[in-house]
Amino acid sequence: MGKRNLSEEDIKARYITPAITDAGWDIKKQVRLEYAFTAGRIILRGNVTARGKRKRADYVLFYKNNFPLAVIEAKDNNHSVGAGLQQAIGYAEALDVHYVYASNGDGFVEQNLITGEVKELSLEKFPSPEALYQRYLSDKGITQTEEKALLEPYYYIPNYKTPRYYQRVAINRTVDAVAKGQDRLLLVSATGTGKTFMTFQIIYRLWKAGIKKKILFLADRNVLIDQTISGDFKPFSGKMTKVTNRNLDSSYEIYLALYQQLTGDDGEEAYLQFQPNFFDLIVIDECHRGSAKEESAWRKVLDYFSSATHVGCTATPIETKEASSLTYFGEPIYEYSLKQGIDDGFLAPYKVIRIGLDKDLEGYRPEIGKVDKHGYEIEDREYNVKDFDRNLVIDDRTRVVASKITEFLKKTDRYSKTIVFCVDIEHAVRMRLALINANKDLYAENNKYIMRITGDNDEGKAQLENFIDEESTYPVIAVTSKLMTTGVDAKMCKLIVLENNINSMTEFKQIIGRGTRLLEEYGKTYFTIMDFRNASRLFADPAFDGKPEVVIDLDGDDPVDEPEPEVEEGNEGNGQEDGNGAVKEDEGEYGTGNTPPFNDDGEDKPRKYYVGDVTVRVLSERVQYVDKDGKLITESLIDYTKKNILQQYARLDDFLKTWTEAEKKQAIIDELQDDGVLLDAVREELGKTELDDFDLICHLAYDKAPLTKKERANNVKKRNYLYKYSDTALQVLEALLEKYANDGIKEIEDTKVLQLKEFAKIGSPMKIVKAFGGKKAYQKAIQELGNEIYYA
Repeated sequence: MGKRNLSEEDIKARYITPAITDAGWDIKKQVRLEYAFTAGRIILRGNVTARGKRKRADYVLFYKNNFPLAVIEAKDNNHSVGAGLQQAIGYAEALDVHYVYASNGDGFVEQNLITGEVKELSLEKFPSPEALYQRYLSDKGITQTEEKALLEPYYYIPNYKTPRYYQRVAINRTVDAVAKGQDRLLLVSATGTGKTFMTFQIIYRLWKAGIKKKILFLADRNVLIDQTISGDFKPFSGKMTKVTNRNLDSSYEIYLALYQQLTGDDGEEAYLQFQPNFFDLIVIDECHRGSAKEESAWRKVLDYFSSATHVGCTATPIETKEASSLTYFGEPIYEYSLKQGIDDGFLAPYKVIRIGLDKDLEGYRPEIGKVDKHGYEIEDREYNVKDFDRNLVIDDRTRVVASKITEFLKKTDRYSKTIVFCVDIEHAVRMRLALINANKDLYAENNKYIMRITGDNDEGKAQLENFIDEESTYPVIAVTSKLMTTGVDAKMCKLIVLENNINSMTEFKQIIGRGTRLLEEYGKTYFTIMDFRNASRLFADPAFDGKPEVVIDLDGDDPVDEPEPEVEEGNEGNGQEDGNGAVKEDEGEYGTGNTPPFNDDGEDKPRKYYVGDVTVRVLSERVQYVDKDGKLITESLIDYTKKNILQQYARLDDFLKTWTEAEKKQAIIDELQDDGVLLDAVREELGKTELDDFDLICHLAYDKAPLTKKERANNVKKRNYLYKYSDTALQVLEALLEKYANDGIKEIEDTKVLQLKEFAKIGSPMKIVKAFGGKKAYQKAIQELGNEIYYA
């Protein structure tokens, strides 16, 4: 048989793999075949999700476990030698690999991505591991120190997690840059992508290689330090210490500290206990939350230990308010965005429900002389969504928001972990009361069903760990303002409610990040954003997934573990509950007092007006999904599906021809799925469970009258098609037809179907296949049966 008649798999097995192993590559230790480096994007339509295809390179060659050197893309012999080169380059760029090869079995085309050189090689001339490694050292100009860091393995013990591809790239780039002597580095990676794990591996490799010996890990929240010590940094046990009471023991090698502890507000600057050259590496976690102003606490520490290498880690583009501020860390050494994480299937996708309330969209102007509930005349002007709950409170608006949240949970799952972000603490108090009234039944069962978790509330803060814990049912709904925007690893959060005005891209990304973690084993494959304030407009801002600014200047606005500054002490409220679990909204609105908070300027004018006699209605509600390009789409599920099918198959004849000729019909469905077409979601929305994928497509895209699966199966029986077979083969085809009538074409095309109990009574899979005259004859019979099912 000539090469041109061989499949790609045959070409790989007969020509490419032997050429690689003959060159000295260890097939078990150094060669990864069909190397899948993404998880496959989760496609979401309606409430249905499915996995898209994983990105796979035919071969990735590793010099060491942490160090891939080459990517090879194979094609069959009907392609030219270099046909797979462009595809291989795409994989290599993602994997940060510098030597790229393509082959059709005749030889190789090699491209050196460092020098740009392209050349052809015979099969016998494929480079050995050592030859390619030495070329890499030369091409990159690697020094001995850099080589030591390069070859230092990751921390690994059996069953310990191994880095994903983007984590490996981030770790390797950072380690390489530090070994080269770069002293200020920034690593940007979306929430939920494992920054602490990456940080641990960076520190571990530099420490084990002896390049960095005294290391400081800085954060601004106690919970982050504790999570880090008990989690990813656990292997450092015995070598690391948490700085407490500003007591510094110089005998450790890894130090974890809050910068507040090191600087102090009382003039005691604990970091001065160490010499300026004590630390040689400082890693700053969530570095976007520190200010780069000279007087800031971050800079006090960093400037004192200025001789150390400083590595900043953040999930968020870093904003600047002053053009004159100078960059501190420089250009990010690596960026991995939320969009990329969703596209790769490592982060949860989202849908957005945008709800427009009449007073938000049309504005509210009080009539002349109108007074609020407490007798204060309301200033005569137009109030809009920016004013609501900050300057003016409409009771009915709070009630409507709470009822829409509750309505959604009742339609989906009332125990879905939910975070409601409010304007300030006082707003959070009122929202909690409104949510209790909307969920009296579940609140009466357990009063932790709804909790206010804000900086001023110890009872609520005590429940934060339970909210985060995926094993814990309560609390279910967390109402907050600022406290939960960052540092809250709430993997099971399925609903984020935006009831606050967000103008900062940093804050927006932090909030969205609360929902992005995947937890498939617990049933979390996506999350929903319910937006009452049009904050989701920021998804369309180029900065959402654009290049991050690298200037740090947030003026220290972002709060740490302390009460939010918006509401004065005593104004947070403690609403009274009646015996039925309902809340009397007119009691305790301002805490223990009976008067509203006043402005700071001494005027006899309240900080907020409270209006109890204005009705609020929902004017609009629309659902948006993320399409395959990462853009929010607003068209209906039906319209979106029809458009995508027609993009693939403009005419019915095109679709029918492809369907008939397909060796497996399911391959067509899988291809449509990769383009975002989830037929199960359409079937659910239309209530057409009796239709299979073929009829659903023809009905939806081409307006054809559909047949049910059972009707199609009966038509096959009426045509006596099956009776050209006999004995075992006939029994099998009758059983397969019945299987199709119940479950659809996918089930009967999968050879694993023969392992099901309904076929066991006919015979073993081997006996069944033999009855058809072998595997190829069986597959041909199944293809013919499929075409008979879909006969006009």
